[in-house]
Amino acid sequence: MSRPLIIGHRGAPCVAPEHTEASYRAAFAAGADLVEPDVVVSKDGVLVVRHEPELGSTTDVAERFEYGGRHTRKRAGRIAETGWFAEDFTLAELRTLSARERLPQLRRDSAVVGEHARGTRLTQILSLTDLVTLTEQTAPRVGLVIELKHDGRTRRLGYDFAKLLAEQLDGFWDASPLRDVRWECFEYGLLERMREQNLPGKRILLIAPAVAEHDEAGPGWLSDAALDRVAAHHHGISVHVSQLSRGLVQRAHQRGLEIFSYTVRPEPQFLPPAFGGNAADYLHYLAETGVDALFCDDPAGAITALGA
Repeated sequence: MSRPLIIGHRGAPCVAPEHTEASYRAAFAAGADLVEPDVVVSKDGVLVVRHEPELGSTTDVAERFEYGGRHTRKRAGRIAETGWFAEDFTLAELRTLSARERLPQLRRDSAVVGEHARGTRLTQILSLTDLVTLTEQTAPRVGLVIELKHDGRTRRLGYDFAKLLAEQLDGFWDASPLRDVRWECFEYGLLERMREQNLPGKRILLIAPAVAEHDEAGPGWLSDAALDRVAAHHHGISVHVSQLSRGLVQRAHQRGLEIFSYTVRPEPQFLPPAFGGNAADYLHYLAETGVDALFCDDPAGAITALGA
């Protein structure tokens, strides 16, 4: 059995702060087959590589006096969140921020890298086209799996991911990282709009273990009828590791769907108790389902465990 593709989840966040040049370069060096950026939208409508619109937990914005007045409280459905949000900053302003480790007490190596590289391009916030260019110039063999975040929220802000992608990637479609690009989203409607606009690439429906507040596709999408619906128009599904099984993989493959699974984090507190803190054993267990690709926070460790 061949090993699944290893996707550097947000780069290699066990090594360097997520979604930074430092993190993606670490994933390239590790031998990741693909890397995964999450995409949100800036005030001036630029597609920006961040896991969430809120910036406080992953950048130094809280220390930037000039941006103190932009601290605010926002609501999306029943969820209220306080912080600094990407849609309130232009790309030029976002570039003045430095990314930092989200879990500094747990991932101290990454936190140290972030502090040492603070104020340099290695921790600067990237646009999506920045990452396409970096990947093509540095690791042209590596593909991209691009997650589009919170489509419903983004549309309420007045932006349409499908249109922004068409506009901002014009002239980039021949770049090597986009030749077999995968698009992921929890919202089926966005995949449909991308299909209608005939955007290149494979469309993957993200499926959550439970329905959340951001119109996420929940476990009902794992039924045979739902998989038939996805297979009629799209290319794959991506499920949480807790949902992954050999039977699900077989049902997806029978319909011609790729199946990915997210996210393998190597720290013992993130591993199921049955594996006794052994990430390598857990990776082998997941790989034996026949899954096509695994999102990994430590792509180097995953490749060491499963083989190159």
